[in-house]
Amino acid sequence: MTLPIVAYGSPILRNVASDITPEYPQLKQLIADMWETMYASNGVGLAAPQINRSIRLFMVDSLQIIEHMDAEEREEFAGDEGIKETFINARILSYDGDEWPYNEGCLSIPKVREDVYRPETITIAYLNENFEPQHKTFGGITARVIQHEYDHIEGKLFIDYLSPLKRKLLKGKLLDISKGKIRMDYRMTYPK
Repeated sequence: MTLPIVAYGSPILRNVASDITPEYPQLKQLIADMWETMYASNGVGLAAPQINRSIRLFMVDSLQIIEHMDAEEREEFAGDEGIKETFINARILSYDGDEWPYNEGCLSIPKVREDVYRPETITIAYLNENFEPQHKTFGGITARVIQHEYDHIEGKLFIDYLSPLKRKLLKGKLLDISKGKIRMDYRMTYPK
């Protein structure tokens, strides 16, 4: 079942999310619904706060980005094969490499895209959907998407990385989003 995406301005997007256990109610169904919602919204990642759950759960499918790159882009991101993975109770352990820009967007902040600088590589500990412990290092586009989704469970948004001037220039668009004055081809819920 596709779930509505929480729009910018909703307080839940600014909360630090809580860890969960395997006993979290209907977790398997929630994960399935989040994948369906992400794909229906043309996303490459989705975090639980974006569907109004303040829990440390997100998913990433960077495979679809890699698959749509031309040969030159693939060479630029050599070694990043992409992933399709669920992250539970994730903690980024280290950030490494130079920061580099990439034009990011967010399902909760539709029709806004800006260049964001993020480190090249991350090492992260998390549980997969079977609650098996994982400890992995990711680079390239995959590391970027993970960092973006991880920020959601930490109460941060990609616009937080923009300069004060850029944020000021976006103020009108952000206000329109928070007031529901924007229409998307996916379901959204707006702050009350």
